[in-house]
Amino acid sequence: MTRSPQFVGAACASLSVVFFSINDVLIKFLSDGYALHQVVLLRSVIGLLVIALLILPFAGGLSALLTKRLGMHVLRGLCVVTANMTFFLGLAAMELATAVAIFFVSPLVITVFSVIFLGETVGPRRWGAIIVGFAGVLIILRPGSDAFQLASLLPLVAAVAYAGIHMITRKIGGTESAATMAVYIQLTFIAVCVLIGLLVGDGRFGEQADPSLRFLLRAWEWPVVADYWIFAVLGFGVGVAGFLISQAYRVAEAAFVAPFEYLAMPLAVLWGYVVFAEVPDRLTLVGAALILGAGLFSLWRETRVADVPAAPRTRR
Repeated sequence: MTRSPQFVGAACASLSVVFFSINDVLIKFLSDGYALHQVVLLRSVIGLLVIALLILPFAGGLSALLTKRLGMHVLRGLCVVTANMTFFLGLAAMELATAVAIFFVSPLVITVFSVIFLGETVGPRRWGAIIVGFAGVLIILRPGSDAFQLASLLPLVAAVAYAGIHMITRKIGGTESAATMAVYIQLTFIAVCVLIGLLVGDGRFGEQADPSLRFLLRAWEWPVVADYWIFAVLGFGVGVAGFLISQAYRVAEAAFVAPFEYLAMPLAVLWGYVVFAEVPDRLTLVGAALILGAGLFSLWRETRVADVPAAPRTRR
C-alpha cells in the first residue's frame, strides 16, 4: 500500500524526535566531563559509520554522495552545527525541559519561513496559533525578571538556525536524497569540531565560571570505558535521526511536518524528571502548554485543510 507524503513525513519526524530526545539527555549527562566539540566529533564519526553501513547500501551506495549542490549542503550543514552547538551549550546551564520548550519556537519560525521563502500559504487561524506560541516562549523566558538568564538565548539561536535547516531541506529536497543530506551534515560536524579542537582543545581557556563556556572550552580527555556505550548510542541515534528528519522535510511541506516535532516537549519533561530529577516551575509549564497547544492546533488545521480539495495549500 502506497503511503502519502504526509504520512511518511509525520512518521519520519516523530521517530527522529525520539532519537534526538535521547541524544539531548546523553549530551547533558556528558556536559560535566567532556568538551562539547569532542562529544559532537565522536558522535558524528560514529554516526557517519552508521549511515555508511546501514543507510547508504539501500540508497544507491557511494553514488548517493555525488551532488551538484555542494554549497547548499555546506550551508545546511553549518546551520545544523549552529543549531546543535548552541542548544547543547544551553543544556549545560538549564533544565532540559526549559531548554526544549524555548527551542520549540523553531516550528513557529519554520511556519513563518515557509511563507517567506517557500511561498506556502498560512491562514489567519494558524497565524493566531503562532502568536499564542510566541506568548508561551515569552512566559518561559520572563525577560526583565530575575528568572531571566542569558543561557536561555542559546536555544533561541538554535531555533532560528533550525528553521533555516529545513528551509534549505525543502529547497534541495527535490534533487538530493535524505541519505546524501545526512552524510554531508556529519561531514560538516566533523570538520567544524576538528577545527575547534585544534584551536582550543588543549583547554587553555577551559577555566570558566559559566557552565556553557566551560562545556565549550574544556580540554579534550580520552573517554573512560564506562562511557563508551553512551558515545555509541549517540552516534547511532544521530545517524538515524538525521536521515529521518531530512526525509520528513524532503517529502512533506514544512508547515505540516513541524508540529510533529512537539513530541519532544513531553519527552523532555519525562527525561528531565527521571534522569536529572528536574521539575519545571509553574510558569515554564504554562508557557510550554501554550507552545504545545499552538502546535497541536496548527497540526489539526493542517489535516482539516488537507481534506478540502478546493484549497489544499491554505492553512487557517
